[in-house]
Amino acid sequence: RMSRACMMMMVMIVPFGGVVVGAFTPVPVANKRTSYLQVTNFLQDIQTKFGANTSNKVKSPKVELPANFVVPEPKPLTVTRPEDLPELLKSSVALGLRLGTGAFTLGWKIDSLTAPEDGKYALQLGPIRLRDSSSVLADAPRPTTPLIIYEYEASPFCRRVREIVNLLDLTVEYRPCPGARAGFSDELYARTGRRTVPYLVDPNTGTEMFESDDQIEYLLEAYGPSKETYDRKALWPITFKIFSVATSGFAAIVRDFAGSRPKANARPDNLQMQPLELWGYECSPFVRPVREKLSELCLPHRLVSCSRGSLNRDKMMARTGRFQVPFLVDPNTGIE
Repeated sequence: RMSRACMMMMVMIVPFGGVVVGAFTPVPVANKRTSYLQVTNFLQDIQTKFGANTSNKVKSPKVELPANFVVPEPKPLTVTRPEDLPELLKSSVALGLRLGTGAFTLGWKIDSLTAPEDGKYALQLGPIRLRDSSSVLADAPRPTTPLIIYEYEASPFCRRVREIVNLLDLTVEYRPCPGARAGFSDELYARTGRRTVPYLVDPNTGTEMFESDDQIEYLLEAYGPSKETYDRKALWPITFKIFSVATSGFAAIVRDFAGSRPKANARPDNLQMQPLELWGYECSPFVRPVREKLSELCLPHRLVSCSRGSLNRDKMMARTGRFQVPFLVDPNTGIE
């Protein structure tokens, strides 16, 4: 193992893009584990900030498309394979147990029932073109860098945080830790000395924390609208902890705890992949199986929230000419 003195010298002399990083002040030798974790976290922070300028930047693994792979044609609200119907029904039951939480942004409102065809998103229902938005999020602070959450799909505590992310219309990078023992769990342990999920990292403020309750309050405070603009009672399916944990637990049971165990055939280098980009929202019965598979494969991914009222629906229309979720973007292969 590298000595603390060597680590101090490296931190003092290694230049990053012409910038020499200041010395790291060690903690007393008596607490060796804390010292090691602090040094590790410090070096991780330096790599995050300056890694793009170093010649030793880790390259993502090589990924090849399966033979004869063809990007499927979009088929809205269609079960393309009959064998998937039972899973879709289970996902719908899970949606009902959670009362559809996350389907709408905070402050959802209807703007028009006769929206023009101007390239923006609107729900077509016969002669009606419904356009909606959030009445409170337009002026809410937005993170410049996506937040990071260590979690896994079946955890009821993680689900609560994912739902508030949808309500606030945030984009978050999820680092799967199936069963809190696999995937990015080792990275989390090296960072914190614990494997508890969810764990929130906000690179915009330098804030990191455990505990779903604390994370929910932090997200509302940092990226939510002014408290005077909405009724906090609207959050009760999430903030009423006994109810939210119990119903999220039942939803996981209905889904056979999908996403809580890593797949045996998952590539061991999946953790080094560039994060995939998934457009969707927590309670969608079509998005859920994809999220579960990403968790089981331990693939990092950024979820772009697309709940009703989300501005991201217009962004997808501008990008693809349509709105349909799940929409998956894989920078490792270039496939969308």
